Amino acid sequence: MSKMDEVGERDAWRCWLCDEPVDATMSVNDPRGPSVDSITTAKKGAKGGQERLAHRACNTKKGAVKPVVPWPDHLFVVDPAPIIGVVEQLTRKGGRVAVARCPSKADAVEAGDWLVDRLSRLAPGLSVTTRIDAGGGGFLLVLTT
Repeated sequence: MSKMDEVGERDAWRCWLCDEPVDATMSVNDPRGPSVDSITTAKKGAKGGQERLAHRACNTKKGAVKPVVPWPDHLFVVDPAPIIGVVEQLTRKGGRVAVARCPSKADAVEAGDWLVDRLSRLAPGLSVTTRIDAGGGGFLLVLTT
């Protein structure tokens, strides 16, 4: 089994950056084709890290900069935290992190459900739950480990 197949099978043939399916039969030169992305740690000069499956275009667009996993446009969130940073923080320290403010409880529930589902694929070993705190006329979405 090739490294591509091994990583693809482990990641269920989904791009870790955009969370869309990756077609294993596409050419690796096609923008929607598979590629293996080496995730490095945030420490300066660190090498190695976990390898994840990504579309060629997603991997190329990211380049050598820290990846960004976007919040979807359909969610009503204010001041959303960077998802990769939240994952790194919770993986290192555990605890809780405020990730967004929402104007209604329903918006916070929807955002929380999406985020827990997304993190189940982005960081499979990280078990998180959501908490919604009312205050200041809005609702604070909090992730806890």
